[in-house]
Amino acid sequence: MSDLSYFTLDADGTTLIPTSWARSAWGPNALNGPAVCAAAAHALEREYSDPEFVPSRLTIDLFKMAKNEPTVVNTRKVRSGHRIVVADAEVMQGDTMVARASIVFLRRSAPPPGNEWRPETTFTPPDNAFDNKPRYPYMKTDGNEWTQSIGGHQNVARKRAWSTGMGVLPGEPCSPFVHAVQSAESTSLVTNLGTEGIGYINCDLTMALSRIPEGHELGIEADTHITADGISVGTATLYDRKGPYGTGMVTAVSNPAAQIDFSSRKGLL
Repeated sequence: MSDLSYFTLDADGTTLIPTSWARSAWGPNALNGPAVCAAAAHALEREYSDPEFVPSRLTIDLFKMAKNEPTVVNTRKVRSGHRIVVADAEVMQGDTMVARASIVFLRRSAPPPGNEWRPETTFTPPDNAFDNKPRYPYMKTDGNEWTQSIGGHQNVARKRAWSTGMGVLPGEPCSPFVHAVQSAESTSLVTNLGTEGIGYINCDLTMALSRIPEGHELGIEADTHITADGISVGTATLYDRKGPYGTGMVTAVSNPAAQIDFSSRKGLL
């Protein structure tokens, strides 16, 4: 799917120009969370990735609605050590920062001796989900099968999603890391989707990886959803076809004035 992308580059090759795939359901002039997160992750990976290190933790603060406007991602290295590298990114639109990110790279090594507890998993992805089909994610809730109708899963059951990744720029295949970020951003979808759609808008994403995922399709399964006073905290486990590879966590705030009801639409948040 390298012909599809969230952004193109301007004539100078320094500024991201949003495409229609970056548009959000939250508003006609808003960008969706996966696009903003992918832009930050793409810039950090491009500048600081190293085959000896795993991008083990990425936190993105989405504190201002990104608009359908030219976007620049500025990065800087904070720490470069033998076992840990830390870098930051700022997502800018004009003079306004709309998001910021921090990434931690950890050096690959052998595990310590002994065995540890691991949770049991029942996540089973759909077979050949995206063979000649659109890129809209598949969803599954307890008691229902995998479908590409998000609205068909507006209920109170535990939710899962299965999706492909989209490149940040045209002609550049989506890297496994950037793909993982897009999948992890769906933590909000699988935890906050209720009987009337989504009325919580996530203000951040934290993704933690033990390894880089494999394959062009990735999944996510809700683990917790805790709410009080219009604030939601959701966590999820990330999967490829080999099994779990990381976790996602989002905090979100109630936004009922812009409630998204997927029963009559398709699209991304």
